[in-house]
Formats: sequence, structure tokens, C-alpha cells
Amino acid sequence: MASRTKVSPDTIKHIVEEASTIAMAAFARAGGDLQVWDKVPGEPVSETDLAVDNFLRERLGALVPDAGWLSEETADDTARLDCGRIWLVDPIDGTRDFVRGRTGWAISVALVEDGHVVMGVLAAPARNEYWIGARGRGAFLNGKRLKASRRNDFPGSRVPTDTLPKADIDLTVVEKPNSIALRMAMVADDRADLLATLRWGYEWDIGAAAIIAEEAGARVTDALGGELRFNKPRANAFGVLCCAPGIHAAAVERLRERAVRLSAGGG
Repeated sequence: MASRTKVSPDTIKHIVEEASTIAMAAFARAGGDLQVWDKVPGEPVSETDLAVDNFLRERLGALVPDAGWLSEETADDTARLDCGRIWLVDPIDGTRDFVRGRTGWAISVALVEDGHVVMGVLAAPARNEYWIGARGRGAFLNGKRLKASRRNDFPGSRVPTDTLPKADIDLTVVEKPNSIALRMAMVADDRADLLATLRWGYEWDIGAAAIIAEEAGARVTDALGGELRFNKPRANAFGVLCCAPGIHAAAVERLRERAVRLSAGGG
């Protein structure tokens, strides 16, 4: 489904690059006088999350005035449910890395139409990485077309994680940025074969990365292998599975028992 919105992904990218300048100016102060607090215990937020969120809301809102808004750092307005399209934003995905002066964070912006992401931009300015994906038009990293992992054998699959549980010891650990969006993008760029989470998460965490990974040729579903939908009344879903198409069925089967047990807790 191509986008009916007459906005170029490059135009969105330019706006996100401006937001990146705001973020990088503050990133230079990470670990110093950067203002950081916990929204809830264990979930940090910084002054930069809010500054980037405000900037993006103003600029993207002007770009598509009738689009709704759903962001991690803005109080949810259910009026978005009456909008045929919304902006889906995480101003700083991977705030823990951001406030510690690590590079594994990103700015995530997606345009959703009728429940599906049609465009996404993911910026990791501390890594000089700018990702774009648009439905039917491919995915790119710094202008280079992306081709996702084509792995067919599940054992040995590269997973961005800190450690593997005993049940998954046949997999291979690779670098894990704090940003889940960047971990999904690693699959799009064939740096990883599999990203899976078994917890309740939010649409803004994965929107941009989902279209980038899909347009690069990866398979992206929820943790049980079901279709992802966006702009739902409750903006969450149980888990995400982003992987090479050839190992998707094996990944779902490997995770099924754990996913069913953990998803029963609700979101």
C-alpha cells in the first residue's frame, strides 16, 4: 500500500536531521549538566526528549496539518483515532544510552495511514546513520539501498543482545544498542538475523524501524507471528519479531511457549 500523502521521505528526513542537531548539542552534555529524571522508576527521560518532541510536533504538524499525533513524550489524545493518518514519534529511543553518553539511541518518526506505516525515518546522529523506508520504494541507509538478512538456518542466527538464555544458546550474540529501533535496523542492514522481544511495548518504539526492515526484505510481526497494526486505542502490542524471512517460522516456534505465557500478563 503506497502512501496517499504527498510528502517526500526526504522532506521528513530533513526535519529529523534538524531535530538531530538539537539532540547532538545536548548529547555533548551527557553525564554532566543534562537534566534527567525518571517518569516511573527505571524509565529515564531527559530535557532533550521533550525538546525534540516539541520541535517535531511543530514541524511535522505543519507538514501534514490533518494528521494525528502519537508520541512517547506527549499525553495521548484519543482524537487521533478519528484521523486517517498519524505521526508516530519516539523523540529519543534508547534514552538510557543517550544520558550515559553512549551512541545506541535514535530519533524515530513514522507516518501511519489506516493502521499501516507507510514512511519511516530513523536517525542515529551519534553514529552518523540516517535510515529511510517508504512503502513500495525500498529502504536506505545514508543513501545506500538496504538488503536484509537472507539467512535460512535458525541455529547460529545473529541476535543483538547482552546474553542468551540457555534455550537459545545455539544463537550468536552481536552488538546491542539500547534503541530497539536500531536493533531492528540491524536486521535491515544484514548486521543481525533476528530481533525478538517478549514484553509489552509501544507503537512508537518500532514504527519507523518496521517499515525500514520490511522494505529491506525482512519479516516483521508481533512475537506470536501476527500482523502489526498501528494507531490502536491502546498503543501497545506484545513483543516484536524482526528477522530474515527464511527463519521466521522457526523463530515463532522457538518463542511460542514463552510468548504465550508472558503475553497472558496483559499490557
